[in-house]
Amino acid sequence: MSTVQLTLLHAKYNLIETARIPIALIGSLAFPSLALLFFVVPQRTVADDPVFATQAVISLCVFAVMSNALFSFGLNISEAREKPWDPYLRTLPAPGVARVLAHVFSTGAMGLAAIIPVIVIGGLATAAEAPLGNVLAGFVALAVSGLPFMFIGICIGYSMPSKAAIAVVQVVMFALAFIGGLFLPPFLFADWLNTISMFTPSRQARELVIWAVQGGDLEPWVWLGVLAWTVVTFALALLLFRRDEGRRYR
Repeated sequence: MSTVQLTLLHAKYNLIETARIPIALIGSLAFPSLALLFFVVPQRTVADDPVFATQAVISLCVFAVMSNALFSFGLNISEAREKPWDPYLRTLPAPGVARVLAHVFSTGAMGLAAIIPVIVIGGLATAAEAPLGNVLAGFVALAVSGLPFMFIGICIGYSMPSKAAIAVVQVVMFALAFIGGLFLPPFLFADWLNTISMFTPSRQARELVIWAVQGGDLEPWVWLGVLAWTVVTFALALLLFRRDEGRRYR
């Protein structure tokens, strides 16, 4: 089988394994929607303004993809490494890139599914609006800008045990959410915090998706940042995968 076929096959069984535990799906789908209901909808100053409401929905969509990626990759991989099944999978003739990309496809599909309820609630309970073509462009931008979060989760999963991964994932998730402007709009930031925020993948993802949905100018630091984070984190994920394999079989 080719690497592509192995990747798709592994992704398929990852999804089947996750679907066997319904609460995992429910948690991924419900948490971002509840955040929108509790933090955005009651704030009518934001919810009744089309521009602000749309950006708030976009920010929570980015947060949904980010939290799903960090938790699913970081915790699932770290827990799998402590079970006998994972060492057995490593004995099979499949390259490391196939397993890494399989995690991206399977968990990435769940992350994109998690934003559908957010969009529905945003459309019904707020003044958020966007043409269908722009919404589809936003999905594409979200899929592209979500790659660094997936690779960061993979790096956490392959670099530490599950007990440590839980704490690290929580710290990384909330730190990126706050500094990336996913909970508070960046125009409320101090100048120094706004400057730091521009170098984070969460801020870059937010700005890229807002540009895809609402239009406007796309600053070079946004797409260059997404590209740099994707390349660096993907290379680091492969490196940690190979290092973990070496530690097991030396």
